[in-house]
Order: sequence, then structure tokens, then C-alpha cells
Amino acid sequence: MAIAKMFLEAGKHVCVEYPMTLSYKAAVELWDLAQKKGVILHEEHIELLTEDYKLLKKEVDGKVLLEGSLHFTGGTLKPGFGFPAFSGIARLCWLVDLFGELSVTAATFEQDAGKGYSKMTAQLLTSNSRPLTWVEERQDGLLRTKKVNFVFDDFAVTQIPSAPKGTVGLFMQDLIHFSAKLSGQGGLAGLHPTAAAREE
Repeated sequence: MAIAKMFLEAGKHVCVEYPMTLSYKAAVELWDLAQKKGVILHEEHIELLTEDYKLLKKEVDGKVLLEGSLHFTGGTLKPGFGFPAFSGIARLCWLVDLFGELSVTAATFEQDAGKGYSKMTAQLLTSNSRPLTWVEERQDGLLRTKKVNFVFDDFAVTQIPSAPKGTVGLFMQDLIHFSAKLSGQGGLAGLHPTAAAREE
């Protein structure tokens, strides 16, 4: 955060890796500083640019969620990679991007260090009080997968749509978004504070 803040204070545009900061409050401070200085603050997030995510977003866009879940599995994290909620911020960003602002109602963490197993389960609510469950489960040998179950009035999405790989790489797509903002095509109105967990 200190380096991004230094460049913003100098009147420079900034592109940062997600998550922009470790707290919502710190992200808002950077956002406010960028607006005050009239510069672009862009948070890179390539996971929102994948072709399968774009199809998923299109499939649920405008639909009213009744309840849902996103369950991620993967191998054991290396020491120092942080708590599962931090290493899984990309999945949380998916949920926020799909369903809007979320609040945490409960969370549990299970761990068996001897087996390299960990599981975080977070119970979330959408702004209209619809329940979402987010699970990050890790252990050596677990395949890296995401399973979804989003229930709507007249249908359910039970798997992430499969899409062919895009012709433009993910980092290049993000760079194009940043460049568009710099040239005035994205504008400051398209920017918002990070969707990082709002715990202070």
C-alpha cells in the first residue's frame, strides 16, 4: 500500500495486483486519494476476465438468487501463504461481482496439520438477505476445482460453463482495460474500491 500511495500522492496513475490492500478501510483511503489527485487507480484482477467466468456472469446476470454456494478445492498451501480467506480472495471477488455486496454471518475453520488438511467455510448474506456459502478446502492431492450451486426462481447453475480459451491473454486484457481508463474510455466512474473482506 505504501508504494501505491506514494505514486498516487505524486500524481501518477497506478495499476496494482489484487487484493489492493489487506483491509477495506485502506483500499478506500487509496481510492479517495486517487479521486482527489484526479488519477487512475486500477486493481488488476484477471480471474474476472476468464472466458468461463464471463459465461457464468452472463448466465446469472439479472437473476434473483435464492441461495448458493461456491466450493473451491486445491493442494495444501505453502507456509506463509496466509489464511484461506486471503489466499481465496479471487473466489470471494467472484461472489461479490456476481451478487453484489456481501456480509459475513458465520465462519468456521477446520485443520489437521498432520494430514495437511484445512477447510474454511464462510456463511454470507447478499444485500437482500440471500444465503451464500463459500468453502476453501485444501489438502495434498486435492484437484484444483471450483464447484458452484446457484439457485434462482426457475433454474439452478450447478457447474461453471466451459468456454474455449480467449484469443487475448488475461494479463493483456487487463492491460487493455487499464489503458482504456488512461485514455478516458473507462473513466473514473468505472472504478470502485476493492471487494476485499470488510474486516477492520
